[in-house]
Amino acid sequence: MAIPSTLTANLEPVQQEYRVAPHNIDAEQALLGAILVNNDAFYRVSDFLLPEHFMEEVHRRIYEVSITLIKAGKLASPITLKTYLGDADLGGLTVGQYLARLAAEATTVINSEHYGRTIYDLALRRRLITIGEDLVNGAYEAPVETSPREQIEATERRLYELAETGKYDGGFQKFSDALTAAVDMAAKAYQREGRLSGIATGLSDLDAKMGGLQASDLIILAGRPGMGKTSLATNIAFNIAKAYVGEKQPDGSIATKNGGIVGFFSLEMSAEQLATRIIAEQSGVASYKIRRGDIRPEEFYKITDAARDMQTIPFYIDQTGGISIAQLAARARRLKRQRGLDLLVVDYLQLLSGSSKKGDNRVQEMTEITTGMKALAKELAVPIIALSQLSRQVEARDDKRPQLSDLRESGSIEQDADVVMFVFREEYYVKNKKPREGTEEFFTWEAEMNRVYGKAEVILGKQRHGPTGTVELQFDAEITRFSNLAQGDRLPDTH
Repeated sequence: MAIPSTLTANLEPVQQEYRVAPHNIDAEQALLGAILVNNDAFYRVSDFLLPEHFMEEVHRRIYEVSITLIKAGKLASPITLKTYLGDADLGGLTVGQYLARLAAEATTVINSEHYGRTIYDLALRRRLITIGEDLVNGAYEAPVETSPREQIEATERRLYELAETGKYDGGFQKFSDALTAAVDMAAKAYQREGRLSGIATGLSDLDAKMGGLQASDLIILAGRPGMGKTSLATNIAFNIAKAYVGEKQPDGSIATKNGGIVGFFSLEMSAEQLATRIIAEQSGVASYKIRRGDIRPEEFYKITDAARDMQTIPFYIDQTGGISIAQLAARARRLKRQRGLDLLVVDYLQLLSGSSKKGDNRVQEMTEITTGMKALAKELAVPIIALSQLSRQVEARDDKRPQLSDLRESGSIEQDADVVMFVFREEYYVKNKKPREGTEEFFTWEAEMNRVYGKAEVILGKQRHGPTGTVELQFDAEITRFSNLAQGDRLPDTH
């Protein structure tokens, strides 16, 4: 049988070209030459360029030694570097000759940042290629128990880390770097209004006790139904988003100067219900009136004015119910990469699911969720407020103030949390015990009601970085607003 000529035409041997990873040796040489001639060139690239961003091994070593010398206050030049680089044949040149040639052909200091950016961008491209190759190979060779969803989430995590820091490998860091970060944090706290090391919640007494919301902290906000968990979380989140001020950096990115960009996972309420609560709080018109449409013209104008003021606030809501901790993490990474992120709120923990492996019980699943939440807070370097239910054993006690042992389903919630806060409103319980009017019990109840009316307690049951104790707040139930308690309404200090 004859082979059709149209096929034989394609049987010619194909010469495949070998593709080299993207790099620019000329840019590397030009930058290193500029640094050797004038060490000030290093400071134009030091905040983003690392030795591993260079393609050539010898260039990595030259840059690394230069960094060490310059940071030690010494001169980095062809003469001083030669001592530390040893002997090697660099295309017929000795190390000393190669360094001398780099310096002789150096670009100006003015162009050094441009060359540094080129080297950095090409290093990111090489890492993208590695991630892409790993994705393709993983898709071909993935074991049966690894789902495509897990592959997507793993790849998305690596891409996020690459986009955020240019690194997708962890590892040890020098203690001096950690010290520098700690001193920077203290300096920012000193310069910031209110002298807070973290993000201000807008509730001054709570801020004084906590120093604001600290980056990388997992903050558990727990309470029984009706206590106002969601209201407090919403109030804090909105206060932070409303106070947001961004500042443009030299590299074109926007850094948060005050307040913050907020992501809110509303797993129970819809985005519209959450927005209604916020509008009620900001306008002073009760949320039940807004839902019924039972409002006067002047109240409608208050609502529209409040809504107009809130249009540009960086507050993002995800209302998807029943998502897993892995899906939540992927969406949070995406939000930080695309819009920025300074605070994440999850309402609430018990509505999340784990990896759903067969044989896992709910306690193991909750352990996976809280461990994943703490890891996410560290990875994103933002505080996470996660709401949690409390067990019913609270209701059986005479003093219904919550305790750490009341946290529902898992001791891992207490273990993984940096801060555990309980919301408690005695008014809720007193109100439900109302006796018949005109009786002696009624007058006693009325006096008790006047004492607790409009007051709430935030009980700090655990705090890694500070003291525990109770903070008193004002609570307006009609508009679900927590605010600072007026000075005259505070209970006397018993300490």
